[in-house]
Amino acid sequence: MTMLAFENVHKHYGQHHVLKGIDAVIERGEVVVVCGPSGSGKSTLIRTVTRLEAIGQGRILFEGRDIHAHDIKLNQLRARIGFVFQSFNLFQNLSVRQNLILGPTKVLGMSRDEAVAQAETLLAKVGLAHKIDAMPANLSGGQQQRVAIARALAMKPPLMLFDEPTSALDPEMVQEVLQVMRSLAGEGLTMMIVTHEMGFAREVSSRVWFMDQGQLLEDAPPARFFSHPEHERAQRFLHDVHRPLPRELVSQGAA
Repeated sequence: MTMLAFENVHKHYGQHHVLKGIDAVIERGEVVVVCGPSGSGKSTLIRTVTRLEAIGQGRILFEGRDIHAHDIKLNQLRARIGFVFQSFNLFQNLSVRQNLILGPTKVLGMSRDEAVAQAETLLAKVGLAHKIDAMPANLSGGQQQRVAIARALAMKPPLMLFDEPTSALDPEMVQEVLQVMRSLAGEGLTMMIVTHEMGFAREVSSRVWFMDQGQLLEDAPPARFFSHPEHERAQRFLHDVHRPLPRELVSQGAA
């Protein structure tokens, strides 16, 4: 079953044409990684799925329904689609436990005991069971992002969106977040991930979407995309990503 479909999606910021006729689908159980240079429209595209960004033309279908249909309730839509942002977006005045039980009790109607039990299970899944009473300010960036993932999962969404989930992290914290995402992919959760982590994309994605200047230029399995990208712009992007550091930078790093 098709989980998500973009049909001729366009978006403008004033005179700037940000998304140019995007046509693509994500099937249930797929992990789609969206990559491309900065400013290519990746984050704008993923944000249209929960209507954080409005579109000017086209349709976006989630589980077969147009997300802009007049009878779609926005809060219910967003409850069905987990979204993990670059900057964690945890409620800083709430403990980890409170962050994880707020949505399930207020939106899903779970009892507090059931929501707390689920929170404990999800925190164990992301390796943070011991932080359930911590405040976000007392967690590292990697820990906050893992809590943000657990909070999104607490709503039991069939689709998870990740917008550059490691871009705000120190390098040593990146892998702890990617490992959680690897485990989710292994469980068959449907995911759409905007990331610059190309090794991760090669490892976990079902397909790779490559964007540049608002266009979706490639939609390919990872093996083909990383070994034989068809579009010249994708070839240059991968060459630049894998280009060795200049010798003077390498020597500075070793100093």
